[in-house]
Amino acid sequence: MQSYKEIITNSPEETEAVGFSLAKELETDLTLPSFIALYGDLGVGKTAFVRGFTKVFSPNALVRSPTFALVNEYPTKSARRVFHFDMYRITDEDDLYSIGYYDYLDDGSICLVEWSENIPYAIPEEHIRVEIIKTNLEKADERLIKIEIK
Repeated sequence: MQSYKEIITNSPEETEAVGFSLAKELETDLTLPSFIALYGDLGVGKTAFVRGFTKVFSPNALVRSPTFALVNEYPTKSARRVFHFDMYRITDEDDLYSIGYYDYLDDGSICLVEWSENIPYAIPEEHIRVEIIKTNLEKADERLIKIEIK
């Protein structure tokens, strides 16, 4: 299954709404991959996207980037667990093993992974790729969000 779309957002709230919309799709279509690989520069809105996404499964969760914790779990209202990873500080596969990364992939949980460009060797073949790009230096909050289901 391959699907692709591009969305322009003009605020963090609109970026959150795109994350929310994708989560609603995952909630209703269990055939979609549960691994979401997030790509984009520092400060581009990856965590805002995750915040919107998480509102579907864990409406009261306080979503923050797990930069130092490496992974956050958000309590959910369903049987599907949601994990939020930050791979910014990951340097090799040993780091992934030390945090139990592969165990999270094996139990059917939803995994949202910031800085996926740092772990190209560890992304499941079937995944959703979300790339967030600043598109206009004159419009500080404008983003292009590319979503591809692989």
